[in-house]
Amino acid sequence: MAKLRAVDVPTVVGSKYPAPFDVPCRDRVARRLGDATGMKAFGVSMIRLAPGAWSSQRHWHSHEDEFVYMLEGTATLVTDAGEETMVSGDCVGFKAGDRDGHCFRNNGTVDVVFLVVGSRSDEDHGEYPDIDMKFTAGRYSGKSRYTRKNDVPY
Repeated sequence: MAKLRAVDVPTVVGSKYPAPFDVPCRDRVARRLGDATGMKAFGVSMIRLAPGAWSSQRHWHSHEDEFVYMLEGTATLVTDAGEETMVSGDCVGFKAGDRDGHCFRNNGTVDVVFLVVGSRSDEDHGEYPDIDMKFTAGRYSGKSRYTRKNDVPY
């Protein structure tokens, strides 16, 4: 694999969440660095949050570990324990199966940039504790979907 510059990797803007859950994430910009380098066992994404943007709805994963490393700016990490400030050089990990939902929010006035590294399991599924939504297994085979917690599809 040839060396890449992160700024040359195409961006993915927003999320695939159904309305209205997509609104807080509309100003999230992701560069799928792991995909661009051909990685299959784990993913690496560089996320940029504009002021006011969220990384995601607060969620947890059944079969995927997730690691976040802050590069620029100040983000607010939101978990069951409340809110915690994350700055450049801070990192945090979320173990697969831990039902403590998490997300990052940019409550500041300048962009926030961080790396997300996660294992990839097509068995992975999870929930969003603050809203009536979950995601089903099959994200990497294209079979995953968003449903209400009672399994009714959006």
